[in-house]
Amino acid sequence: MNRRTFLTGTTALAVPAVLGRTPPPRLRIGQIGLAHPHAAGKLKAIQSLKDTFELVGVVEPNAALRRRAADVKFISLEELMNTRGLHAVAIETRVRDLMTTALPVVQAGKHIHLDKPAGPELAPFRKLLATAETNKLCVQMGYMLRYNPAFEFMFRAVREGWFGEIMELDAMMGKQANAALRKELAEFSGGGFFELACHILDAAITVLGKPDRVLGINLRTGAAQGDTFADNQLAVLDYPKATATLRCNHNDPFGFPRRRFHLAGTRGGMEIQQLEGGRFTLNLDQARGPYKKGTQTVQLKGGRSYVAEFADLARVIRGEKKLAWSYQHDLTVHETLLKVCDML
Repeated sequence: MNRRTFLTGTTALAVPAVLGRTPPPRLRIGQIGLAHPHAAGKLKAIQSLKDTFELVGVVEPNAALRRRAADVKFISLEELMNTRGLHAVAIETRVRDLMTTALPVVQAGKHIHLDKPAGPELAPFRKLLATAETNKLCVQMGYMLRYNPAFEFMFRAVREGWFGEIMELDAMMGKQANAALRKELAEFSGGGFFELACHILDAAITVLGKPDRVLGINLRTGAAQGDTFADNQLAVLDYPKATATLRCNHNDPFGFPRRRFHLAGTRGGMEIQQLEGGRFTLNLDQARGPYKKGTQTVQLKGGRSYVAEFADLARVIRGEKKLAWSYQHDLTVHETLLKVCDML
């Protein structure tokens, strides 16, 4: 489809005359793709927010992939992009198609939710972000730990200085990949880290910022059998006063329960185990609010946070807040990811 046929611009939203009485109008949103591993979950999150979003349709020409969705209207790309009043589009294609799909949508003046990682090259993502910034559009990346309650707690505690100066960060995100998944992920030379551990890399850079130096170790343990998949990987990020180590192992039968994110500072730290469970150990050198001095275990809500993710996107589109992650942050994450994976 020629993107010049797209309706450009985003419909302005009316501000309620009396705050708290008149609900804001629903945002019109569509989704392109059901091939991404997160696609079905993202679609369900949008569908669950019935008072926030009007789902105008899903673009997915592949009949087999359509079976992953229920109770949706399938439409063409041209129909979606010419929908009057369309505010946003969730981009949920295969990773290799994310950038070529997303850029015309942003050029047409629509906000996007873009799943991760942002393609195998840096230049297309840089162009997309520059276009979005020029047109004051939101690009919300689909890094799933951003809205997890334990990680939200950690980000806030770091901002408020609870842990002092961060000295070290250690994280791991792995799984045991079967033959089919190994073949699929071998499409990209960055292997498992590129596709999976980008989540913990995003969190690490949220805490520490852009590293001064980046080292990536990418082992291919099946190379002798002709398997080119990078399956045992380590990233080392170097900062003036901190080091960060991030691991991704796709040979680990206990990869899920061993997933972790630990950080330590001059005044405390925390250890999130199993990443999405909401449970963590908190270390404080003094009491902070309801949390006592010393070591304690905290249990918050666990699970995937896609609903919170899209609820936040709505607030950003309505102008109620700014997205917590800047264009420059997202570019830094992707540049660092490509360096770790020897793709840049």
